[in-house]
Formats: sequence, C-alpha cells, structure tokens
Amino acid sequence: MREKLRKARLSRGLRQEDVAKKIGVSTRMYQHLETGSRNGKIEYWDALEDLFDIPQRTLRSIKV
Repeated sequence: MREKLRKARLSRGLRQEDVAKKIGVSTRMYQHLETGSRNGKIEYWDALEDLFDIPQRTLRSIKV
C-alpha cells in the first residue's frame, strides 16, 4: 500500500475517482497505483506530484 499517496488524497478530501479524473487515468488504474500493485507511467507520477505538491519519490514509496 502506498500510504503516503493515500494520505495525500484524503488530506485534500478527494475520492479515488476524483484523482483519476484529474490525472487522466481510469479509476481502476489509480487504485492500482495507490495499492502498489502497478507502477504506472512516469506521466502519472508527474501529474500526481503536481496535484499534491509532494515529490513523486515520496508518493511512490510502498509501506512495508
């Protein structure tokens, strides 16, 4: 689980569907990104970094 990505989304009061729409991916793809089951394209992470103003290296980290 990418807990920092999830917390960033929740701190903005956004649903997974909202984030998916803002970065131009399907809700299911965003769910994969958030759970860590897929890495996704660099463009997705660039968009998430811009949306949350958090470095993508931080957002991509997976809680172990």
